[in-house]
Amino acid sequence: MEKRDELYAGKAKSVFTTDDPDKLVIVFRNDTSAFDGKKKEALDRKGAVNNQFNAAIMEALRKEGIPTHFEKRLSATESLVKRLTMIPVECVVRNIAAGSIVRRLGVEEGKQLNPPTFEMFLKDDALGDPMINEYHVRSFGWAEPEQIETMKALTFKVNEVLKKLFLDGDMLLVDYKLEFGVYKGEVILGDEFSPDGCRLWDRNTREKMDKDRFRQGLGNVVEAYEEVGHRLGMSFEY
Repeated sequence: MEKRDELYAGKAKSVFTTDDPDKLVIVFRNDTSAFDGKKKEALDRKGAVNNQFNAAIMEALRKEGIPTHFEKRLSATESLVKRLTMIPVECVVRNIAAGSIVRRLGVEEGKQLNPPTFEMFLKDDALGDPMINEYHVRSFGWAEPEQIETMKALTFKVNEVLKKLFLDGDMLLVDYKLEFGVYKGEVILGDEFSPDGCRLWDRNTREKMDKDRFRQGLGNVVEAYEEVGHRLGMSFEY
């Protein structure tokens, strides 16, 4: 597989075309940002950790019948994926109150949410990724009704699989975001799953082991990511 031109450079990943029009190469960089890019830093080893963490999670989801764009890991920082037509909607499940829901609704951080909440946000940095609902998605044509239902069903299935996976490593899956795209007519999971896009707490101490360490200036960001991986039986190459 030949990596060719850079198609897109995001906040922490770069995407390249290949000699196969249906495949792309994602390069995970060390760049880290928060607050819509207002806080930025390069963290040593982060790209390699997130790439390998994502590969392991995508494989775990595939084994449970969840379709994803992930094909294979190419190197410490690169992965081969299917080329999707992305749906510009982030799907968020919250098992425990943290982050924006605490600010929006005035609830206490750490409150168990039963049942978990499901929220959607428009993926638009310029607008600050505003919260939307299914009527917005349908009215503006961002996704068809059946695609919305598929996204919702897959998001909750991911929750079932990963809550147990992290709990087995003495961690709580607090919340996470997923992005989906269409590949040959099928809605499948795209983007990545790493501690950059979810909240993970130690089950006993409730210590934060995710990107909140960067947002809140707690330090040891990559070390926390590595600890999450080690608890799940992962090893990393650099």
